[in-house]
Parts: sequence; structure tokens; C-alpha cells
Amino acid sequence: MSNTLTNLIPTLYQAVDIVSREITGFIPAVALNAKGEQAAVNESILVPVTPSTSLYDITPGSTPGDNGDQTISNVEIKITKSKMAPVRWNGEEQLGVNNAGTYNAILADQMAQAMRALCNAVEADIAATYVGASRAYGTAGTTPFGSSVGDAAAVLKILKDNGAPTTDLQLVVDTTAGANLRSLGNLTKANENASDATLRRGALLDLMGFTIRESAQVKSHTVGSLTGTPLVNNASNYAAGATSIAFDGTTAEALKAGDVITFGSDTNKYIVSADASDSPMVLNKPGLVKGVADNASVTVGNAYTANLAFDRQAIQLVCRAPAMPEGGDSAEFVRNVTDPVSGLTFQVALYREYRRVKFEIGLAWGVKLIKPEHVAILLG
Repeated sequence: MSNTLTNLIPTLYQAVDIVSREITGFIPAVALNAKGEQAAVNESILVPVTPSTSLYDITPGSTPGDNGDQTISNVEIKITKSKMAPVRWNGEEQLGVNNAGTYNAILADQMAQAMRALCNAVEADIAATYVGASRAYGTAGTTPFGSSVGDAAAVLKILKDNGAPTTDLQLVVDTTAGANLRSLGNLTKANENASDATLRRGALLDLMGFTIRESAQVKSHTVGSLTGTPLVNNASNYAAGATSIAFDGTTAEALKAGDVITFGSDTNKYIVSADASDSPMVLNKPGLVKGVADNASVTVGNAYTANLAFDRQAIQLVCRAPAMPEGGDSAEFVRNVTDPVSGLTFQVALYREYRRVKFEIGLAWGVKLIKPEHVAILLG
């Protein structure tokens, strides 16, 4: 069979139709950053971050006050991965399956699996950003939405308290939490839900201002540890907003990024931003909600499933087709195919070799959580 562009296009779009049914909840939920189109792998892309604004008294006079200057910081994003999935056939193999008329169907399935693998890799990278979340809500090891929709209201409160925008909120959960949602009576009863979409089609409708999505890549966090009797170590106490917390009283320290920490009787659940084998620990922004006294106990939470609530712009996905050299390489043709569900654009290249052909389905991407204050974990 001749693998011409005309013959291949229907096979490509047949593959896209298969892939678009995959459960990829994170990819359509985050911000797709187009600035990566001109960035090479590991080249920095800077996203500006504006500071909070100070207020001044209005004082009448001959000139306005000498104020208003700000230092604009930035967050660095990189395209860190450029991957491809190969599919190769030789002439004898093609001849054998063409006798049964199954070559196009098999090739479509192979490309679908290639795109699926790339989608899952991107999805997993986005899911892994949970370690940068501000705080957490729920009980580790207990799937949320067991009896009500109140868990969504609780993580919404965290985001609102942190000042997150509420116009494009996303809540991505695993399929177990999704099953709990589909089992709630006030969502499956059409007279209470004002829709039979959940009951008839299993649709997860918007809830508490969140667009609800499911993902097969929601992460399970394995916790670190603080052995001994860990206590806050600061004679001056810590004020609200502190992110670096010293501690003592331990015999061994092995905190992991993503660990959930509580202090004394405070029920707020903070997230450790980086692995720590010694004092102090560093919390993600915005830090402590309220002050913590010296010698308050430090407790490390249990292992959990990291369902994630966030504002779309808080997590950035930089994504593009893998770069080709100027003038092209030995590919006979290159075509980009966009998955209408995930929004990812895959590059498909055809290379003619000696008595065989090779397809490469490729993608380059990078992921960054740029605003911890606008991200919260719903523990499962």
C-alpha cells in the first residue's frame, strides 16, 4: 500500500476520534500557553506576575504623590519534554494484513495508542503539580463526596480566602470521587438537580462554581515523616503569612514535597513545597492563615489522593509540535492533527526507509503551577 498524504489523512482523523474519548480532565482544565511556539526545549519562558498594591492617603496639593512604582516579578516556564511514539511497517507486513483488508484499521489503532500515550504523559505532568497547592481540605484516605457536595464548597472557601478569581474554576477528581458524585441523590434526582443529565448520561455538571472533570492520572501522594516530637521552634512565634517554619524535637526528618502539615489545634492543612531533611520546612504561598505559637505541635498527614481545585490560569501548559530543522528533515510529509477534546496538537511525520515506512507521532510540552494561592487539594 502506498502511504500517500491523501490516503493517510482519513486514518489520522480516525485515530483522533478514538483518542478524544480518553479521560483527560487536567489538559482541558489548565491554561494552554501559546508563548511556547518559539521556545526551544529547556529555554525559559517568563510569565509576568504583578505584586499586591499598597494604599496611600489622598492628600490635596500642587502635585500628585510620588508613588505608584512597582517591581514586576515573573515565573519561569520551560518546555521540558519533546517526545514521539514510533509506528513502523515493512512491505511484507503491509502485504500480509492487506490480504485481510485490515491495514488501515490497525494503523489507526496504533496511532490512537500513540496519541493516548502522549496525552497521558501530559496529563500526568499536570496532575503532579499538586505539590504546589496552597492548602488542602478533607480526610486523607477517604474519598470525597461520600454523602454531600459540601467538599466542593470547602475547597471553594480556600480559594476565595486566598483571593482566587472565581470566573473559571476547575475541579479535577479521580473516577472514584466521580462515582460518589454520581451516587448523590440530590444530583441524580431530576427534580432536585433541574436536569436528568447525571442520572441518564452520568454527566458531571458544574458544582459550586467549579467545572467538574475526571482524570485517570490523579496522583496518589506517599508521605514523608518527622519522627520524635516535632514542635515549632520560634520564640517570637509566627505571624500569618509566614512560609518558612523552623522546628525541633525530631530524631529524623524526611519531609516530601506535597506533605500535608498541621500545627497545634489549627485545622488548616498546609502543603510542604519541597523535600526537607532538616529544619526549616517551607510552605506554599500564601503561607499561614493565622499565627502559630512557639512549641506548637507539628503533625504530618497521611497518604492521600490529590484531587485538585484551581483557577484555570494558575496552571500553565506550554505545548507545541516538536521542532523541525530549517528546510525540513527527511520526512516525506509532516502534518499537525489537533485533538478536539484535549486541545493538544500532535505532529505526525512519515519517513520512507529501505523497504519500510515509519510514522512518528510527536509532541513537545512543559507544565508549571504559577499561582499556589489559586490551587487547593481535595484530599481523597
